[in-house]
Amino acid sequence: MIFYDFEIFAFNWLVVMINPFEKEKKIVVDNEDELRSYYEVHQNDIWIGYNSRMFDQYILKGILCGFNPKQISDHIISGKGGWSFSNLLRNFPLNNYDVMTSFHGLKQLEGFMGNNIKETSVDFNLNRKLTKEEIEETIKYCTHDVEQTIEVFIQRKADFDAHLGLIKMFKLPLSYIGKTKPQLSAIILEAEKKTHDDEFELDIAPCIRIEKYKVVYDFYQNRLNRNYDKELEIEVAVVPHVFGWGGLHGAKEKYSDEGYFLNVDVASYYPSLMIEYNFNSRNIYDPKKFKEIYDTRLKYKAEKNPLQAPLKIVLNSTYGAMKDKYNNLYDPKEANNVCVNGQLMLLMLIEMIEPYVEIINTNTDGILVKLKNYDDYDLIDDICYEWEQITKMKLEFDLYKKIYQKDVNNYILVDFDGHMKSKGAYVKKLTDLDYDLPIINEALVNYMVKDIPIEKTINDCDALKKFQKIVKISSKYLCGWHGSKKLTDKTFRVFASKNENDGCIGKQKKEGATIEKFANTPLHCFINNDDINEKKVTENLDKQWYVDLAKKRLKDFGVL
Repeated sequence: MIFYDFEIFAFNWLVVMINPFEKEKKIVVDNEDELRSYYEVHQNDIWIGYNSRMFDQYILKGILCGFNPKQISDHIISGKGGWSFSNLLRNFPLNNYDVMTSFHGLKQLEGFMGNNIKETSVDFNLNRKLTKEEIEETIKYCTHDVEQTIEVFIQRKADFDAHLGLIKMFKLPLSYIGKTKPQLSAIILEAEKKTHDDEFELDIAPCIRIEKYKVVYDFYQNRLNRNYDKELEIEVAVVPHVFGWGGLHGAKEKYSDEGYFLNVDVASYYPSLMIEYNFNSRNIYDPKKFKEIYDTRLKYKAEKNPLQAPLKIVLNSTYGAMKDKYNNLYDPKEANNVCVNGQLMLLMLIEMIEPYVEIINTNTDGILVKLKNYDDYDLIDDICYEWEQITKMKLEFDLYKKIYQKDVNNYILVDFDGHMKSKGAYVKKLTDLDYDLPIINEALVNYMVKDIPIEKTINDCDALKKFQKIVKISSKYLCGWHGSKKLTDKTFRVFASKNENDGCIGKQKKEGATIEKFANTPLHCFINNDDINEKKVTENLDKQWYVDLAKKRLKDFGVL
């Protein structure tokens, strides 16, 4: 494996390439022949970068073609695909794997991990050749980014293993490592692009019977509502619900209680609907192949065989690909069939059990209910079994004793063994790649699950990293400001400060425009973009700000 990253200037370019397994590092500066020699030796390796699918691989291929890399860079930055720069780029195949996450830049992830996120002082817009010192600084900066890419890869290795496992399992060319999961799914299912003009011609499964809430059924049958902007807001079982073309959600807001709570989820809901009711993409050569993958994955999952992970990619990617007009699986009618029938079947389940339970929340593939008493469990189980027989779907059950719910997307459930299930940014268990205000999540969970006061969690913590807030200035903004100081970097690690001379951190769209304070940042803050993994809390850290924020979020849950 080769981890790599390019830096491009008007009159210079350089690339850092690291093979961590062989402990080799190669740096090439403005030397096409040296890069070509390295490429020829390592052409069959897997090349891994951050945003390399969109950028670095085309820079590499372009240089090997003899093109000016700055022209390719400008072409991509302007919004055009790198592949469209020249057909000659195809002459240099590359097994490129992009470790980029969906929503973050590399510097943000470096920040979450507690690492150094200082930017280079070398201006990428210099209209001259770089000096020797500037090249050395850029090499150091680029090397750091490659090393950080390796760290991100380690954190997300399971995703890579599943991706590579899919290629091996279906004997695909290694070059397909660069394709997205939906693209691989289309290839494995042998999908062929077809034109369909029946996007909203719904097929409602004959098993569906809606009586009490027939207005929902009628909403989807009404052709005036066959528009993705249309949705139906309705109270179902005394809970506000929203039905639309992207899924179902409803919940009691600011709700907390104790008792017997049953979480009822439909197992592998969308793939099951696609198989049972023939709602799969009509572009698939043989629909039986999807069923075979589904059955094999269930077998592997029961055996705890890790090969189930690659198969899960195909099953979970296919529905989304059916809504992607650039994917060979594109078939929006069948995607709508899956989504709408899924909602109506859940609504049917609600109608069946509503007289015997209290509905707490509903989402795309399940419902959470409170039993009136534990003795009703068998009754609910029998009703759910009847629903399974009618719909041919399979339900899974989990029992909990306590709930704290802000809304359908943010809640904590505690089972009878004290184990917790959480959902939502406020209370989810953070990883090294989303470690943002972790002390707040920890304080909320400790309070709601362990009855630990907010002040104790926050005041007893001396790890500076747990108090970090990472902010990034997007391309929509000109620059950032810290108080009266204009900022040149784009990513910052922010902490609440006791010093009232420390200003807030904000962003500005253009010269003279209003400075907008970043959300969830204090009025007084200090910035530390160094490596802070081993650093302790300093005296100027304003812990009270974190206490106040945690209590504000508790109020959002209806707890305080």
